[in-house]
Amino acid sequence: ITERKHAEARVEHLAYYDDLTELANRRLLHDRLQQEIAVARRHGVHGALLFIDLDQFKHLNDALGHPVGDELLRQVAARLKDMVRAEDTVARLGGDEFVLMLPAQNKDLAHVGFEAQAVAEKVRSLLSRSYNLNGHQYHVTASIGIVLFPENDEDADDVLKHADSALYRAKEEGRNTVRFYQPSMQAAASTRLMLEKDLREALELESFTLHYQPQVDIEGRVSGAEALIRWQHPERGMVPPNQFIPVAEDTGLILEIGNWVLRSAVQQIREWQRRKTCTGSCRVAVNVSPRQFHQTNFVDQVLGICEEEGVAPECVELEITESMVMSNIGETIEKMEALRARGIRFAIDDFGTGYSSLSYLKRLPLDMLKIDRSFVRDVVSDPNDAAIVDTIIAMTSHLGLGVIAEGVETREQLDFLRERGCTHFQGFYYSPPVPAEELDSLIQAGRLRSARD
Repeated sequence: ITERKHAEARVEHLAYYDDLTELANRRLLHDRLQQEIAVARRHGVHGALLFIDLDQFKHLNDALGHPVGDELLRQVAARLKDMVRAEDTVARLGGDEFVLMLPAQNKDLAHVGFEAQAVAEKVRSLLSRSYNLNGHQYHVTASIGIVLFPENDEDADDVLKHADSALYRAKEEGRNTVRFYQPSMQAAASTRLMLEKDLREALELESFTLHYQPQVDIEGRVSGAEALIRWQHPERGMVPPNQFIPVAEDTGLILEIGNWVLRSAVQQIREWQRRKTCTGSCRVAVNVSPRQFHQTNFVDQVLGICEEEGVAPECVELEITESMVMSNIGETIEKMEALRARGIRFAIDDFGTGYSSLSYLKRLPLDMLKIDRSFVRDVVSDPNDAAIVDTIIAMTSHLGLGVIAEGVETREQLDFLRERGCTHFQGFYYSPPVPAEELDSLIQAGRLRSARD
């Protein structure tokens, strides 16, 4: 009976796994891909399939013999198995053709394409490293075709066929490269990958700068400023934050960028204090990303920077978002209380666009709410926006919080907000974000007047 069970297990293994590499075979890949397509359709998410082919493998196989070629295939399979996650599927279709399936987990097609491109580049780099075959070093390269799924009514066979077409394009365009089945996705992924490369260089070369947008009280005096990152690219020109911050978030570069922003802002506070430009009541607000905030050592980082630069924590205000708070409210409160006990202030940025839950507002150690610019823009003409702004201002009064309206651009908006009891304002009506030197002049001027007055 034992021998029969071993034989049955062996037969089943051969039915679903490649005998040479122990990877999933075409049959198992087809089954998993068909299931993944069904799951993706049901949940409205997308996955990716990478079709990998070794360049010039036939020449190496013919020159060195099939045993050496088989050993190369085993080493390629081992490298692929070592790099993938548990939920990924690596398969060998036959010959030197391999497939890597990334399961469907994200609704954003562009994001899935970017992730697939990044994985493909890692695979290409990994497989290009030298192989030890019979005591000699050999190098091979790989061409990779990518297809995102599902689209329309395609099945597993269609997805594999599309991936094969993308692979053919990669071979046709010089080998050792990556190509998408959809040319538009290729362009988008390549642009984003290049942006990631440029971001890394910008960090190394310290190409970022900070601009500061003044925050003004009801008397027109500068009460603080928000630090806003700017990136002057040598070829692209000024790159808007909404283009590069999402890429920084996805790649983890936001941790380095966020740390640089915080330290640079604190250093600027120290410089203003040295010149006696900024008094103790003048604070600088710094935006904090979710990944940055949820680092285990975030509290120590913030307090460490203040201590190293010789700036009192009371001069720093951290702006966080509602979604950041709700992802782990227990951890959020613990970190906020630890920082606030040392003097750091907190503001909820873009208030009203997220959860806006009173149950968490009363629990958080907050100092300020920022009314989102989307409500301020039409506050004079749209009764719904006016009602929302009225409610937020009344709520902050009852909770004992400060309130600041951002995106103030006209006298009519300012008058409306003042009449409703808003006490602080930020926007182009007073000043756009400016370099630190220009903010010096604004602060020294005392009362800030608009060019429109």
